[in-house]
Amino acid sequence: MGKVSVSINGRAFTIGCEEGQEAHLRDLARHLDGHIRDLSGQVGQIGDLRLLLMASLVVADERLDALTRLSELEAQLEELQAADSGRAQGLNAERQRLAERVSKAAEKLEALAAAADT
Repeated sequence: MGKVSVSINGRAFTIGCEEGQEAHLRDLARHLDGHIRDLSGQVGQIGDLRLLLMASLVVADERLDALTRLSELEAQLEELQAADSGRAQGLNAERQRLAERVSKAAEKLEALAAAADT
């Protein structure tokens, strides 16, 4: 198990994590610390617990916004895929109609050629 030292609101913490996750955990701590610093700049030092709670709510709000946006993008993707599938079906039908027309035109040309030979 790995250990990582992080700093949150100027205080050092050592946290255990899975091997290989140290850099990720440091990034998460920096993200949280950034929110805590922003909040303490806005509301002052109101205590570690309250700052941590407020920052956690901000991060939870970011996560919820990201999940909502992801759902919207997935819905848009499904719509685009359905529209693309519809266009592909329309193109296939148009190709089929065109192939039938070419075939009929070829039959007429063959009939004309045969009539001209007689």
